[in-house]
Amino acid sequence: MSPRSVVMIGATERPGSVGAAVTRNALAGGFQGEIHLVNRKGGTIAGRTVFRKVSDLPAPADLAVIMTPAPTVPSLIVALGEAGTRAAVVISSGPGNGSDAASVNAQWRQRLLRAAQPYLLRIIGPNCIGYAAPRLGLNASFGPTRFKAGRIAAVAQSGAVLAGLADWGVAQGIGFSHLISMGDMADVDFGDVLDMLARDADTRAVLMYVEGITQVRKFMSAARGVARIKPVIVLKGGRHAAAAQATASHTGSMAGSAAVYDAAFARAGLVRVLGLGELFDAAETLGHSIAPRTERLAILTNGGGVGIIATDLLIDEGGEMATLSPTTIARLDKQMSMRWSRANPVDIVGDADGPRYAAALDGLADDRGVGAVLAMNVPTSLTSSIDAARAITGAAGRKVVPVIGCWIGGREAQAGRDVLHDAGIPAYDTPLRAVRGFMHIVEYRRGQRALQRTPPSVPDLRSDTALVRSIVQGALADKRKVLTEPEAKRVLAAYGIPVVPTEIARDAAEAAAIAVRIGFPVAVKLLSRDITHKSDVGGVSLDLASEQAVHDAVREMTGKILVLANKARIDGFVVQPMIRRPHAVELILGAAEDPVFGPILLVGHGGVAAEVIDDKALALPPLDPVLAEDALSRTRVDRLLRGYRDRAPADRDAVGAAMVRLSQLIADVGEIAELDINPLLADADGVIALDARIVVNHQKKGQERAARFAIRPYPVELEAEIQHGEEKLRIRPIRPDDEPTLQAFTRRLTPEDVRMRFFGPMRELSHELAARLTQIDYDREMAFVLLDGDEMVGVGRLVADPDFQQAEFALTVASDRQGRGYGELLLRHVLHYGKSRGIKRVVGHVLRENRKMLDLAKQVGFRRESGRSGEPDIRVVKSLGALD
Repeated sequence: MSPRSVVMIGATERPGSVGAAVTRNALAGGFQGEIHLVNRKGGTIAGRTVFRKVSDLPAPADLAVIMTPAPTVPSLIVALGEAGTRAAVVISSGPGNGSDAASVNAQWRQRLLRAAQPYLLRIIGPNCIGYAAPRLGLNASFGPTRFKAGRIAAVAQSGAVLAGLADWGVAQGIGFSHLISMGDMADVDFGDVLDMLARDADTRAVLMYVEGITQVRKFMSAARGVARIKPVIVLKGGRHAAAAQATASHTGSMAGSAAVYDAAFARAGLVRVLGLGELFDAAETLGHSIAPRTERLAILTNGGGVGIIATDLLIDEGGEMATLSPTTIARLDKQMSMRWSRANPVDIVGDADGPRYAAALDGLADDRGVGAVLAMNVPTSLTSSIDAARAITGAAGRKVVPVIGCWIGGREAQAGRDVLHDAGIPAYDTPLRAVRGFMHIVEYRRGQRALQRTPPSVPDLRSDTALVRSIVQGALADKRKVLTEPEAKRVLAAYGIPVVPTEIARDAAEAAAIAVRIGFPVAVKLLSRDITHKSDVGGVSLDLASEQAVHDAVREMTGKILVLANKARIDGFVVQPMIRRPHAVELILGAAEDPVFGPILLVGHGGVAAEVIDDKALALPPLDPVLAEDALSRTRVDRLLRGYRDRAPADRDAVGAAMVRLSQLIADVGEIAELDINPLLADADGVIALDARIVVNHQKKGQERAARFAIRPYPVELEAEIQHGEEKLRIRPIRPDDEPTLQAFTRRLTPEDVRMRFFGPMRELSHELAARLTQIDYDREMAFVLLDGDEMVGVGRLVADPDFQQAEFALTVASDRQGRGYGELLLRHVLHYGKSRGIKRVVGHVLRENRKMLDLAKQVGFRRESGRSGEPDIRVVKSLGALD
């Protein structure tokens, strides 16, 4: 994506053609590298020679841009690969037409991939508008002619959205590092691009328009990685059924549930917006590098009404107003008109001139409770909006506190906005846009904190997975897809989720006898493999207080079944004690399979009206207590759980624990396709599941336990005990709750060992870095900790490229445990794991003076690669074709 030479294949001057537009843009962009033109007709364009074939080029180009008819593209890919080109942007669309267009185009895309694979040539597109890197002067697209170089990358699945965003950026003076049109994503997808942008020093923030995700695990891994270091703002297209259908026909991607996409974006730390206007607003703020000191906003205005509107909007968006300190109020009292508001919003009234704006901004800048200032202006005949804008740009306080401008109105307001823009201050024309622009940065900061929260250490979950599998396999052998209620309860109990005691009776007499034994009142429910929703057919009777009531209930529900579901088999009746928890809140917990992101979890308001109330939050498993708490806090019913009036707070930790256990259950037993616990009662005494429904399917043959998940669950199967000489050690993947242990381990390292591992001095492993090192995806990144009892004595890490062809390792052994062979043990373990994942080779970067690590690498079979003289490190490489 940073080419030194480009070849335009299909270059032409034919008016109105895509080839002419792309060629014209490329030649006019100011690209400093070589631009070669290819067209089978030859000739010249703009005084440049047009080569007839790729093989005629004087040297292979780094990047190819293909604009020729679809049938010619596969052979061109082969020719480029043979010549040594490493990437191609395929603007051409597929050859399909009519009713079979989708299948024809899919077959064509596969031909492109087969053509590229032997040469490791990467393809962007097809069916896209091209690629631009304004910082290089490269515009290989048929979007706008000119772009401004900047620090924002724009990535869009729709060429029209990208072109609109680019043109808006030109008008607003917003610059871009990259503009990438993804098209049909036959090869390069969002995960690949996000990986590249995470490493790109010229990109400070990313704007994305997404219609569908393909490689979801790669996407989640890359998105979480880039969001930890720079903001990513995403707009999802196809959020509703009609739009989703249009999305599928446009790109062939599968449009999943909007709520699931929202949950995935939140889990990755991305900031979601709902429309192009919001995307533009985010670009405005990000493009001017706004970095609030805190999340509290001060509003400075010459109109009280617009200040109140902005305040309302800020609160609506979840923002927080700054509280002015007494010192600030006293200072402004001396400088402002007697009629100023003496509070936030700071209304300096309609006759406020430039000096008054500057003085007010300086006063707010010195107040440490103010994180940023929204400066607003409404034109009046008393003063000049342009002078007010100039005063803001020249105020000393502007260099102390971030400023966002909102100049409301027409011609004069636009002139004021232009002044602010020219000075590098984001400027909006409405309070809503200004507030949302600020809140995008706040939401990113909140997402950062969420990504860095350390979950508490929880005891190992005691679960009877073997029992659950036997229940599930028994149902499948019986050709049933829905477990009976007693079976579902046994499944939940096996994973530590409290359930109401449940017994099965064959007839009314046995039901009455059970009721006498367990005590009245009781509930009696129909047991039928053919009926899932029992209440719909009168199959549930509650609060039965006597033997006769039980007899009558069984007789009555049997009669109803004969009328409403006469073909259903009656397998018996379930008898349960009535649970008396008058202050309990009814919740629903659930799990389902999303066609895009795989298993998802749900928590929300339960009971018979759960679907009508529609109060729910979704989360992607695996969950830990922190993630469970986050999902629960996004529901309205959580306010009830926190207690109100005479109601004591419910045990929210017990709710979170049930969610974590449910997450583990669906990770361990891949045959579970759907699961509902409704209601789950929650009060101060904990939780209890009253009813449950579980749907099972045969697991796909050969499917890995965790393959269904967008985020790989903790791989418990990689835990092992190792006999090392006289010592018995444990080795396992690192966990998020290992953060305190990792920090303690690092504190015990000598300064020299710290320098060898991190290539520089470090007094303390910060929470941010420790969180990043412990909260890994277990897919592309794996870290093994070596434990002697509870003490961490070593860490070995492996981070793979997106295609799993190559991975980089890192290794640390406790300073007081070196010389015992721990390093070799860890390194060999890491290498065997890498080979099991199909990684072809492993590389490492070792400081030249780190003799112990260089000797160990040589002993295990690494070879040194010569580097440039003066570099502080040596690169060591090992093929994993065979391990010593």
